Amino acid sequence: MWKETISNLDDGSVIVTGASRGLGRSMAERFAREGAKVALTARDQDRLEDVAADLPGESLVVPADVRDSEAVEDVVTRTVEEFGGIDTLVNNAGVSLLGLHDSRTPLTDISEEGWDTVLEVNLKGVFLFTHETLPHMHEQEVGNVINVSSGLGRQAIGGAGPYVSSKWGLEGLTRVSALEGEDRGVNVNALDPGGRVDTDIWAHLPEEEREEILDPDVMDDAAVLLAAQGPGGVTGESMTAEEWETRLE
Repeated sequence: MWKETISNLDDGSVIVTGASRGLGRSMAERFAREGAKVALTARDQDRLEDVAADLPGESLVVPADVRDSEAVEDVVTRTVEEFGGIDTLVNNAGVSLLGLHDSRTPLTDISEEGWDTVLEVNLKGVFLFTHETLPHMHEQEVGNVINVSSGLGRQAIGGAGPYVSSKWGLEGLTRVSALEGEDRGVNVNALDPGGRVDTDIWAHLPEEEREEILDPDVMDDAAVLLAAQGPGGVTGESMTAEEWETRLE
């Protein structure tokens, strides 16, 4: 596993969505240990404050619902004002009906509200943050966007229609963003953990089964490697954390 500090993350600025728990919290903590200034966003301010209290460096707490365009704009604006720019955006916030209801749901049983919730958080939220952040990165001619995807963005299973659809859409959005940013110094890539992770989505699993799945820090090394890329780096790709570590080490 890659563990060395990368100099060009030192004093850089990172936004992490869904930073109050799980994968997002772990990545935020790792970025902070690498010397980056971290803007933490999620809906739960108390949880965000708890995360920020444990970070070793400078941080900013800006609660927001990723589906709310005005709230997203506020996160980006305050980050730029506080840190002077945005070097990395990590679009991590995500939900699934499995996490909400502890079971798979066939398409015929999915409500319109359930469909909208998953698509709006997992895809619209990424669009909104990317839409607000890219102009700043384009202007400074450097930046990295990391979209947290899933193996279900490349394959499908029954009973997870909204989640699968959102992650396939995310994969496409990643490639479009990469094409539009490659001549402006911005790399955009998708990162997935490579399997089930011990987060709230899988909270319904028996304890012995949860002990066998991946820990929330599984993507930390790969996320730091991706954030450390300069203009002209790898872009428009989607890989598991392990594959990214092999590619970028």
